[in-house]
Amino acid sequence: MADLDRIDLVDPDNYVGDAPFAWFDALRRERPVMWHEEPAPNHGFWSVTRYDDLVDVHMDWETYSSEVGAVALEELDPEQLEVRRSMLETDPPRHRDLRNICNKRFTVRGLQPYEDFIREIARGVLDRAFAKGEFDFVMEIAKELPIRFLCAIFEVPQDDAPMLIDWGDAMIGNQDPEYSAAVVDQVDTEEYRLLPFRSPIAREVFAYGRRQRDLRLEEPQDDVINALTIAQQEGILTERDYDNYFSLLMIAGNETTRHTISHGMHALMENPDQLRLLQEDPSLIPNAVEEILRWATPVLHFRRTATRDVELRGQRIRAGDKVVTWYISANRDETIFPDPYRFDVRRNPNPHVTFGPGGPHFCLGAHLARLETRVLFQELLPRLASIEPTGPVERMRSNFVHGIKHMPVRVGAR
Repeated sequence: MADLDRIDLVDPDNYVGDAPFAWFDALRRERPVMWHEEPAPNHGFWSVTRYDDLVDVHMDWETYSSEVGAVALEELDPEQLEVRRSMLETDPPRHRDLRNICNKRFTVRGLQPYEDFIREIARGVLDRAFAKGEFDFVMEIAKELPIRFLCAIFEVPQDDAPMLIDWGDAMIGNQDPEYSAAVVDQVDTEEYRLLPFRSPIAREVFAYGRRQRDLRLEEPQDDVINALTIAQQEGILTERDYDNYFSLLMIAGNETTRHTISHGMHALMENPDQLRLLQEDPSLIPNAVEEILRWATPVLHFRRTATRDVELRGQRIRAGDKVVTWYISANRDETIFPDPYRFDVRRNPNPHVTFGPGGPHFCLGAHLARLETRVLFQELLPRLASIEPTGPVERMRSNFVHGIKHMPVRVGAR
């Protein structure tokens, strides 16, 4: 049995071998709402690990705010909070106004015209990877599809995809020395305190986004960046808002889907019976996507801040306290998911919270992630005669992203 007082969910080293599932299991059983200390300058947080409690927190945005104290573990002073605020760090009605700028482009109807195009991109990505026989699945497939489609709907050059991937790695992977030269818990990042993720790369992302906006001002397009440009012209977005919005969509939107695809392929390799099921009955793939999303849970947690004194599962939470909800734990909650550590492509119902439980902050890119993941596996599995690992799986050093960095494989084609 885990010593609950020794559990450390903050240290990113504790995620290198995969998420500490045994700790989350123990917390759900014994201390589902627990005060968790943190190293200075942070002041600690309430850790929420059960599914039902996570839902309660996320559905009550007036009590548990995204805007008051942001959504990450880092505690921001008022200047940082104002400068770094993206759509994620807002509550209604401001959140609704920002979301509406692009919302229709990420609905099922808005994405439907792109399915054939995504399929074409997926086939090209798979053709190039399978021609090698042995390759890193993350580098050659999982990284490639999401960013190339984002380049398409943002109407930016496909040749920019490798650069955008590197920028995303450096920002989202700000706790991993393979990705970032400014690892936030290892070097002094104070000079970057006003940048997202304390990453100097954010400056390059901002400059790139502004160049793309200026091109739309000269020649408008029917794309996402044009929608952001119009919103800025209409006064809905400031220059800072534009920077943060562009960065959120282009960088964060790519990273999460890539990790979902990687975890999905890893789970199928580890469970060849499930792989065979999908190959024998491809109609199961849409359902399998939901299980892949539950299994992957690419974002480990999100944070809220209490706006008033409140009680949660018998614990008295004070106004101003951080409340951290662990998606990775809720998606393994045995009271919701029978046999939660069994990867089951037929699992139904599957009410995972990978995109959030609903409410105003339900993931804007949920339909896009589902579409990309479904199309990728619909194109991959029929051509796959065999797949086996040729080296160890390497995972991200991060307490925020549940990511796979490298997964070398050998494939046989049908």
